[in-house]
Amino acid sequence: MNALATDQLPVVVIGAGPTGLAAAAHLVERGIEPLVLETGPSAAGAVREWAHVRLFSAWGEVIDPAAEKLLAPTGWVRPDTTTYPTGGDWAEHYLQPLADVLGDKVRYGATVTGVARSGRDRLVDSGRDEQPFTVHVELAGAGEERITARAVIDASGTWSVPSPMGADGLPALGEKAAADHVSYRVPDLRDPAVRARYAGRRTAVIGSGASAFTALAHLADLAGDEPGTHAAWILRRGITGSTYGGGEADQLPARGALGLRARAAVEEGHASAVTGFRTQAVERDGEKLVLVAEDGRRLDGVDEVIVLTGFRPDLSFLSEIRLGLDERLQAPTELAPLIDPNVHSCGTVYPHGVNELSHPEQGVYLVGMKSYGRAPTFLAMTGYEQVRSVTAAIAGDREAAERVELTLPETGVCGGAGLFDDPDADQSGEGGGCCAAPATLRIGIGAPAAASGGC
Repeated sequence: MNALATDQLPVVVIGAGPTGLAAAAHLVERGIEPLVLETGPSAAGAVREWAHVRLFSAWGEVIDPAAEKLLAPTGWVRPDTTTYPTGGDWAEHYLQPLADVLGDKVRYGATVTGVARSGRDRLVDSGRDEQPFTVHVELAGAGEERITARAVIDASGTWSVPSPMGADGLPALGEKAAADHVSYRVPDLRDPAVRARYAGRRTAVIGSGASAFTALAHLADLAGDEPGTHAAWILRRGITGSTYGGGEADQLPARGALGLRARAAVEEGHASAVTGFRTQAVERDGEKLVLVAEDGRRLDGVDEVIVLTGFRPDLSFLSEIRLGLDERLQAPTELAPLIDPNVHSCGTVYPHGVNELSHPEQGVYLVGMKSYGRAPTFLAMTGYEQVRSVTAAIAGDREAAERVELTLPETGVCGGAGLFDDPDADQSGEGGGCCAAPATLRIGIGAPAAASGGC
């Protein structure tokens, strides 16, 4: 296929979450046809799974400028930029309206199962760069389809692949067998069934990021109404000055407040911290679960376990694409040093665009939370800047693509080695998730509706 014919093809965007929809808006702005493929039945499927969590970025920081231009003629009213939406608010008042404006440019019930160069598997060099992409899709109740695309923007996030509780990155021995009492999400205690699961019970919370803070805050609130509710907070490292985040020094005040709520949960006796505990096994003791550490320590029995140890990218459907990924973070090679959680928080990441997001396979980009691989603390505004740059490059506007403009708020705890000053620290993030969820966009999934959470 010649270059002119290829330019007439759509750009396939994988995922109708915050970053994916922003990518589509920027493509439309540049006169390029997007086709957004979303697994769920509506926009922002992952965000909706943490609808009860409040972001710790205000409305003014989670609306993309190009998207707002698309929405404005419809009579859409921009929410108060100083208030903090929940995931549900974000989906209902911004993301779904944006998807509705895009209309048939967004297809639901479309699960991407593979991406490749047309007629070329991963091994073949000859004529590779001249070929368009072929995107293999399974359609809900309607079989399969092959879509030809000029470029592919993968904004599918990491929400679907939570990390396990095992300290070696693999499931702990017995973790799968205990699945009926193990959750990998911040619980929504507004749901009576979920509330009953934790009320008056002892729960282990594994993780040290905003998601864990949120769960501790949730359970502390529940303890006020349901005596006997207690959390055992499992930390793979010790408690340091940065354990609870930036506090009042955080330039995202709601994020700092979330860490202070977690501290209060411990100080008020609703949670007890267990430090240096690296889970190796989960054992049954009657109706209780006993966590066993690598050093042989055994945690007193718990009724439930909430594992909030971060998320990972699903790279399975990109196996025929030549990606350049860092061996540790599974992030683009040029981006990885800028987001290494041993050095950076989301407020110290250097603004970046197409140069850091490119791969050996020209025309394919991982953006949003997926671009961060296993690194946490992703901000929505980072994703919006990424897709602005990437879409400019696809349009051939190299000057705009390389003109990266973004200022991020500091955490207040960065310095020296940064937020995560222990290479072995539990770097749990947001997805959902910064901005979510994680989603799709890891919003440093933060807090319940009564608190603040994602970036």
